Amino acid sequence: MQIESSKIDDVLVVMPLEKQIDASSAVDFKEKMLRWINDGNNKIVLNLSQVDFVDSSGLGAILSNLKRLGTDGDLYVCCIKEAVMNLFKLTRMNRILKIFSSQDEAVKVLAASNIKG
Repeated sequence: MQIESSKIDDVLVVMPLEKQIDASSAVDFKEKMLRWINDGNNKIVLNLSQVDFVDSSGLGAILSNLKRLGTDGDLYVCCIKEAVMNLFKLTRMNRILKIFSSQDEAVKVLAASNIKG
């Protein structure tokens, strides 16, 4: 899976460049995210602006990464397209994840959090 990443202060911004996070790409996505987490990135913004579809495997990968961060970090999600947001609402992921409409807003709030980067 192609994923673009950049650092803004102590926040890692991750943007999957694929249209789908599904059974065929979820394992690769999860592994790449875990590498970044294991490298000490504990403030992560997941920009889903390029993603049109997420299936249960993709949801599982996102949740797994959130759990891996535990209380030592956080994962914010931004720029979610309507179809993906509908799935998040249906599965109540919108109650678990901190969701922002823009990347700038997500980075600003996460950078200001009490989590040590």
